Amino acid sequence: MISYEPFWQTLKEKGVSTYVLIKKHNISSATIDRMKKGQGISTLKIDDFCRILSCRVEDIILYKSEK
Repeated sequence: MISYEPFWQTLKEKGVSTYVLIKKHNISSATIDRMKKGQGISTLKIDDFCRILSCRVEDIILYKSEK
């Protein structure tokens, strides 16, 4: 299962709000909503987040075993 826990922590560390992502970087609110609900997003969006936040993929997503 993919978790977005690192994404929320990275946002906090970088001092970036979801409002800034939506208004300044044109990330759709639907994408943010999908992440809040733990639903899938495209690798292009993950790439966008890495570019915007100057971080690695591991700072956005985490794989958790469903065991």
